[in-house]
Amino acid sequence: MVIMNKSKILSAETVVRLVFLMLGLVSVGCVLLITVYLVISGIPAIREIGLIDFIFGTEWASTAAEPSFGILPFILTSVYGTAGAIVLGVPVGFLTAVYLSKAAPAKVRRTVEPAIGLLAGIPSVVYGLTGMLIIVPAIRGIFDVPDGASLLAAIIVLAVMILPSVIKVSVTALDAVPKEYEDASLALGATPVETYFRVSVPAAKSGIAAAVVLGVGRAIGEAMAVMMVAGNVANMPTLFGSVRFLTTAVASEMAYSSGLQRQALFSVALVLFFFIMLINALLNLLLKRGKES
Repeated sequence: MVIMNKSKILSAETVVRLVFLMLGLVSVGCVLLITVYLVISGIPAIREIGLIDFIFGTEWASTAAEPSFGILPFILTSVYGTAGAIVLGVPVGFLTAVYLSKAAPAKVRRTVEPAIGLLAGIPSVVYGLTGMLIIVPAIRGIFDVPDGASLLAAIIVLAVMILPSVIKVSVTALDAVPKEYEDASLALGATPVETYFRVSVPAAKSGIAAAVVLGVGRAIGEAMAVMMVAGNVANMPTLFGSVRFLTTAVASEMAYSSGLQRQALFSVALVLFFFIMLINALLNLLLKRGKES
C-alpha cells in the first residue's frame, strides 16, 4: 500500500510538472510569436526608408506629399519621459513603502494599502482625463506657457501611474526581511531609522529593484494617458513642448494608416519592443550583479 501511494504521488507530481512545463512553453511561445510577427512586419519599411534615416531622422510626416519617417523625436521623448517618471516616482514610492512596512501604525497601513491597490486598478484613460483637467491647466498657469500639454505633464502622470507597482512590490520585499536582522541592529545601538535604511533596505534590495523594473515597464509601455496630456505632436522633446512617445505614435495613426505608413508604424512598434527588451536585460543584469556582490 505504501508503494502504491508513493507511485500515485509520483505520478501526480509528474502531471503537475508537465502542466507547468506546458504553461511555461506557452508563455515563451507567445513571446517568440510576437517577436517574429513584429520582425516580419517591421523590417520591410526599415529597408525601404533606410535604417539610419529611420532611427536618426528628426522629422515625422507620414501623410505629407513627400513623407518622412524619422523616429528620433519619439525615441528621445520615450527616454526622457521614462527617466523623468522614474526620478519623480521611485523615491516617493520607495519612501512610502519603507514607511508602510516599518514605521506606519497598523490603522494607517490598513487604510493606505487598499487605497494603493485602488490606484493600481484605475484605468489609464482615467489618469489621462485627470491629467487633462488638472495637470495640464496647472502647468499652463504656473509656468505661463501657451499649452500645458507637454512632456512635463506626461512625466507627472507617468510618475503617479508607477507608484502602485513600486510601493506594493517594495512593501512585500521589506516585509520578507527577517525580524532578527532588525532586532540585532537595534541591540547594537542603532536607531530605528538607521536600522530601516542600513539593514532592512539592503536586505530587500533585490525586491526593491524588481519594483523599479516593473515601474520602468509601466512607464515605457503606457500609451493612452500620455497621448491625452503630452500634446501628441512629433516634435523634438522639450520640457514644455508638445511631444509624441513611441507608444502614442503607433496608437494615434494605426487606425487610418495604409501602405508604407502602416509598415513604418510596425517598424516603430519593433523599435519599441527591442527598446523594452534592452532595458529589461540591462536591469536584470544589474540585479544579478547586485545579488552576486
